[in-house]
Amino acid sequence: MSTPTAVVPLGTADAEALVTAARRAAEAAGVTVSVTVLDAGGHPLTFRRDDRAVLISGETSTRKAYTALQLNAPTADLADAVRPGGLFHTLPTALDRPLLFIAGGVPVRRDGRLIGAIGVGGGTPEQDHAFAAAAVEALV
Repeated sequence: MSTPTAVVPLGTADAEALVTAARRAAEAAGVTVSVTVLDAGGHPLTFRRDDRAVLISGETSTRKAYTALQLNAPTADLADAVRPGGLFHTLPTALDRPLLFIAGGVPVRRDGRLIGAIGVGGGTPEQDHAFAAAAVEALV
């Protein structure tokens, strides 16, 4: 029987690197955003809101990260699942949790294991997803 190898958890240095990469991508696109990074337990590691970003972007970035973490999937891939007739149609109202099925949340994995999530809010859903995905790709 093989022993599973330990995976280094998402730490504050990783979280800062994710935020920096997401904000750089947003700045390059001329978009002001909020970025939230959660660890594998759903605890906040880092949060940054551009001082010109809309206030609600702070809440949406956090909820997007939480949703991506809980369902281990990018929120961009989940939007259709909560539409009427979708697999998770009743999920947003069935749970007393801060789920948000709008693109911009992306799980963070290391060696194939879920170690956290990033959420971006402030741009269009497509922009937020692109910024979050770029940050995860930069974290190697």
